[in-house]
Amino acid sequence: MSAVSTADRSDSATTSHTGGGFAGAFTAEWTKLWSIRTPYVCLVVGLVVTAIFTFYYGSIARINDKPIQPVGNAPVSSAILTQFALVVLAVTIVTSEYSTSSVRTSLLWVPVRHRVQMAKALLSALVGFVMGVVFGVLGVALAWSPFRGHASFDMSKVIYQILAMAIYCALIGVMTVGVSFALRTAAGAVSVLFFVISALPSMLVGLGGPVLMAINDYMPQTAGGYLMLGNGKAPYPIAVSLLVIVAWAVAAHVAGAYVLRRKDA
Repeated sequence: MSAVSTADRSDSATTSHTGGGFAGAFTAEWTKLWSIRTPYVCLVVGLVVTAIFTFYYGSIARINDKPIQPVGNAPVSSAILTQFALVVLAVTIVTSEYSTSSVRTSLLWVPVRHRVQMAKALLSALVGFVMGVVFGVLGVALAWSPFRGHASFDMSKVIYQILAMAIYCALIGVMTVGVSFALRTAAGAVSVLFFVISALPSMLVGLGGPVLMAINDYMPQTAGGYLMLGNGKAPYPIAVSLLVIVAWAVAAHVAGAYVLRRKDA
């Protein structure tokens, strides 16, 4: 009887320390994300902005008698705005826990710190990819009517642009999580991301010059535009556009991992 009890206690102890691994960490992050209001607000805002922007884009193209263009250009152009709905969502995934100190609990549950960051990055990428597809499909559907003959509909081109938009949104989500872990505050993360993604490219284009324009070509939003439009006007192959965005996402992820490892929660 004693031997049996000892074995039972041993099995119980082994089971209690097994943990859920990365799958458990991801499931926990998924549950925490959808238990707050912010992500729902961000997604609704993204849908509303997509609807208004793409309808307006198609209407302006018709009114100004623009040359015929792929209908997917409308939702791709709207990404310069809708991406920030996903940025705010991804920032919230990280900084909401720092603001309430609940990140300490998360790190007690998942003591392997890089696993927490990977789970949040994967969650942001997944949400970004799915919403990129939704934004793309919605934008194509709403822009087609106001274009009224000023847009072409090639199914292969539409699919390419929607998938490229989804990939871009996913990588922006990963980049956002990395920056958020590095800075740990919502205001700081959003400010830096807005500057790098949108403000700096606008400044580089506004100032002009071959050097600044060459730098702009390797900014994440510019490379994303080349990737999503896929019109052959990029100064480098489409694959390089993707690699540029991946490089920004990886750099941000590494910076976030470094801070997470070196500083206490």
